[in-house]
Amino acid sequence: MTVFHRKPVIGITLGDPAGIGPEIVAKALRESSLKKLADFVVIGDPLTSKRFVAGRPNRLTAAASLNYLQAAIQLLKEKKISALVTAPVCKEAISKLGVPFQGHTEFLAEAFKVKNYEMLFVGKDLRTIIVTRHIPLMKVAARLSIGKIDRTIELAHRSLRDQFRIQRPHIAVCGLNPHAGEHGLIGKEEIDIIIPAIQKARRKKICVEGPFPADTLFSPRIGKKYDVVIAMYHDQGLIPIKTMEFENLVNLTIGLPFVRTSPAHGTAFDIAGKNKANPASMIAAIRLAAKLSYASS
Repeated sequence: MTVFHRKPVIGITLGDPAGIGPEIVAKALRESSLKKLADFVVIGDPLTSKRFVAGRPNRLTAAASLNYLQAAIQLLKEKKISALVTAPVCKEAISKLGVPFQGHTEFLAEAFKVKNYEMLFVGKDLRTIIVTRHIPLMKVAARLSIGKIDRTIELAHRSLRDQFRIQRPHIAVCGLNPHAGEHGLIGKEEIDIIIPAIQKARRKKICVEGPFPADTLFSPRIGKKYDVVIAMYHDQGLIPIKTMEFENLVNLTIGLPFVRTSPAHGTAFDIAGKNKANPASMIAAIRLAAKLSYASS
């Protein structure tokens, strides 16, 4: 008996129309291999629209990018699309409209009333998830807790098992301080918070190790031993993985009731409209969205 799987329908928002979003979406959709994986609904204004000027963001382009996202949310709720890929927006410009906007991740979680969600960055050889997201560095330690780290570990485990079909995920956890605290000599967060969180996750039969010093943990060989590295804050996790995998890196929001991916770069207003934008990360985001849509169907 032959089983036929219907292709997923993936929505793609154009992001800020003054940025490189329209360009990388157009370039990505020229890839014939992607058309075999899914059907696509592009959410935005026509690429020939004269309402916007590439490289010149303003209130109009910010409002447009927010409208695209809101339209995508409606399509998801109506089940007209099964997954979402988002091109970059300008958080600052949207916030100036009077709309509380920390980013796609938080906005989508709020729209679907999801409280437990995280950003998982997926590269070719390495995956990284961050416990705290877009907050000032000086506030990171105060935002860490045993419960939050444990929930992040558990959510990463569940995503790797259910979405990536890894039967027994192996997880590595970074320390917060240099040398993972040096047994309390350079900070107590490892002893008071991170180690108890790891122990709590282990009691749930999750295969997790650490805390490891972040300066020696990140390397291509780590991806062969661990399925994901959990970092404590934004730059601790993103600087190394973007250095190693920038062109093909994808941001996957885990915990949502649908697949959402995005390229792991910004609007790049400085090169918008100059035909210089590399679509590799957008192509990887679309490809991953299709792959995970099949896995969850």
